[in-house]
Amino acid sequence: QRIAIARALLTGPQLLLMDEPMAALDLARKNELMPYLERLTRELDIPVLYVSHAPDEVARLAHHIVAMDAGKVVADGPLAEVLSRVDLPIRLGEDAGVVLEGVVIERDAQWHLARVAFPGGCLWVRDGGHTQGAVVRIRILARDVSLALAPSPDTSLLNSLPVVVDEVGDENHPALALCRLRVGTSSSLLSRLTRRSAAALNLQPGQNVWAQIKAVALIG
Repeated sequence: QRIAIARALLTGPQLLLMDEPMAALDLARKNELMPYLERLTRELDIPVLYVSHAPDEVARLAHHIVAMDAGKVVADGPLAEVLSRVDLPIRLGEDAGVVLEGVVIERDAQWHLARVAFPGGCLWVRDGGHTQGAVVRIRILARDVSLALAPSPDTSLLNSLPVVVDEVGDENHPALALCRLRVGTSSSLLSRLTRRSAAALNLQPGQNVWAQIKAVALIG
């Protein structure tokens, strides 16, 4: 794959098209190639059009998404904006979630954690070896975000943020709902919860709640 990409770059292209470049690779090879692709997309002075069905690849590499369903464009916009929508016909299932960009502001050597600041707050993540001041991406899946009407100090969860309910979607599912939450002025989270829980909390747009985040993945 690297040789094929190098050959393409030698032709001096005005645009680089990568159509499922990792589809035929096993997990170990994907993990080897991903840092190379990340560096490539950062350093190239030409547009890179990356075609993929893999949410994890999109989360790590994309800056702008054109989402298609049944051959039609259904969403077009910045990565964070498109991933936080609850009205798309494209369903990512367990992979639905958001990607946030932040800066490492603290490293805790004792507990091997790093604190990342993003527009809207700060989150603790597993230390990935980035230096203080490094710009990183973090991914938060909707299934890992639960909601509460008040903060819960006696919990094992490291991350809890005050948020505002933006929208509650039904996902066309009889039991589940997908909720978009506003964090600060410019960031969003998604939370997947049961319809029963949404009704018990009486979730409404504009409502102040607390997002309790069970897992945050540092992805680049």
